[in-house]
Amino acid sequence: MASDLKGLILSGGAGTRLRPITHTSAKQLVPVGNKPVLFFGIEALVDAGVTEIGIVIAPETGEEIREAVGSGDAFGAKVTWIEQERPGGLAHAVLTAREFIGSDPFVMYLGDNLLRDGIVDLVETFRRTDPDALVLLTEVDDPTSYGVAELAGERIVRLVEKPKEPVSNLALVGVYLFTSSIFEAADRLEPSPRGELEITEAIQGLIESGLRVEHEVVGGWWKDTGMLDDMLEANRLVLDEAETDIAGKVEESEVEGNVVLGEGSRLVRSKIVGPVVIGPDCLIEDSSVGPYSSIGPSVTVRDSAVSDSIILEGCRLEGVRPGLEGSLIGRNVEVEGNNGAGGSLKVMLGDNSRVELS
Repeated sequence: MASDLKGLILSGGAGTRLRPITHTSAKQLVPVGNKPVLFFGIEALVDAGVTEIGIVIAPETGEEIREAVGSGDAFGAKVTWIEQERPGGLAHAVLTAREFIGSDPFVMYLGDNLLRDGIVDLVETFRRTDPDALVLLTEVDDPTSYGVAELAGERIVRLVEKPKEPVSNLALVGVYLFTSSIFEAADRLEPSPRGELEITEAIQGLIESGLRVEHEVVGGWWKDTGMLDDMLEANRLVLDEAETDIAGKVEESEVEGNVVLGEGSRLVRSKIVGPVVIGPDCLIEDSSVGPYSSIGPSVTVRDSAVSDSIILEGCRLEGVRPGLEGSLIGRNVEVEGNNGAGGSLKVMLGDNSRVELS
């Protein structure tokens, strides 16, 4: 099994809960800590020794994702592209990848998920114990938003997708390990009330067929980055792992905590409170940034304040005070402020927007 384990990353979702950002960009490419969320999944697979990876894409965003990932060489992987013509649910995506997977066991990883501790131990357990499926569970506050597992002792006896009356608070995390038996289970499915082939129902089919479905409970943090608050929390969690690396210039400025400052960037008469990541070729002038902020490449922040926010490439903020807080700003956005009138702003702006505050 060890040499044949393949990876399958699902990156076909439309990201409706992150609009307007996702009107012009794939949700899996929105960065946290200045790295696209999708890249964390690819790296997690490669770290676990899974280098033959299929990525399921949608026609609308597939080209952008292809361009960002390339052949996979930069990650030490070989990538095969699999187009899912229409959104039909996770089990439908699995069936779409049938030709790529063949008879091999595989890891399925949702492209907008983040796992702090990766999947090395999970893959090791799967290889060692050789079940028909291995799923990852975590405790959540609101089980009605997830696929939920009911246990009898250590055994999963039932899985329910987004239950109105949850049987437990153990939710399925977006990482699954399967043998090819999952294809037969998915073949037997009928669309759910929301019109999708549900992976929870396919796994339930394995259980009812008497096949062995094991589980592990996630140790570190896990985030599904499908909504703004989740994306910002993921950014905070990733930035907590950042280590100081000052490649740019610090001029008459104060730097506290762990700060990454990219090549060609300048801090001028500003205060940076980490954890903060600032990309290359940025200008931060007469401003304050942080904590918990990611600033993409070629961004200008002048006479402004930014905290707990993600600012993408090519933006310009000028005179935005008291500042941006809890915000996600798309590429090449211009925000001109009103120099102190009113309170902090919390906004999500799509690519190429222009906002003038009065």
